[in-house]
Amino acid sequence: MLVVGSLFMLIASLGIARLPDLLTRMHASTKGASLGVMLLMAAVALHFLEEVVFARTIAITFFVLMTAPVAAHAIGRAGYFVGIELWKGTLKDELRPNYNPLSHRLHSGLKKPAKGADTEARDDVNSEGGKGDSDTRA
Repeated sequence: MLVVGSLFMLIASLGIARLPDLLTRMHASTKGASLGVMLLMAAVALHFLEEVVFARTIAITFFVLMTAPVAAHAIGRAGYFVGIELWKGTLKDELRPNYNPLSHRLHSGLKKPAKGADTEARDDVNSEGGKGDSDTRA
């Protein structure tokens, strides 16, 4: 398990060196390093076979699995906001329509209905033939 965990970490480091942009590098480092640490800690727990060591390896594994993806997400998001260039092969940029680079604000993409728009939408649904005709809401 030590060798396999070390290989995962080696592959993650190769991904950091070879992949084209920040976001794919972050993906490689987070996945590979997390799995590598998990395998290394499992090997340590099996080697020592003590309750204290086992509890510590579980805590270390839990900590890495909880913090590494969150940290990678925060760094990737900050990189996007500063204007890092995406890889040419990126097919979809889901943040572009919701991010305003002038104010540095990211909107959820959910439109807030204007005042009174909810009742207008309900009236439109009720006026369509057969849909909601029996609905008596005002």
